[in-house]
Amino acid sequence: MRKLSKKSRITATVAGVALVAVGGGAAYAYWTTTGSGSGSAANSAGGGTVTLHATFNAGLAPGNQTAVAYTADNSTTSGTVVGALTANVTTSDAACLPSWFEVTADTSNSLVAANSTGTSVGSGTLKFNDSATANQDACKSATVTVNVSSQ
Repeated sequence: MRKLSKKSRITATVAGVALVAVGGGAAYAYWTTTGSGSGSAANSAGGGTVTLHATFNAGLAPGNQTAVAYTADNSTTSGTVVGALTANVTTSDAACLPSWFEVTADTSNSLVAANSTGTSVGSGTLKFNDSATANQDACKSATVTVNVSSQ
């Protein structure tokens, strides 16, 4: 076998690095997530579902607010991206009006790795507005739920 000259070895090395760089860049891919529902969104290409969660501290009183953390669980075998989040409030007591609450969902496209749980996909604020005209005591024993969906 003949020996390569110094110039040939450098050329071969540069060509090999370029080939790995081009091939490595083309190998990265992910599914984007779209859909709606209370807590899950279906992958657009049929890759499974992502379960979304909203968590916040208990004990919210009228006129106060608390931080909301949004997380996602991905039980599929491929990574996925959770896009814009939307959120709304429901309550367990009809006398505790959801309209007394405001919730935000700030997010960017967040990669959720395959077979992962608890991946942070955004944050927001839950505010309990103080009503000057209505008795809000029904909310003392009500369960307040933040429903979140992905766009």
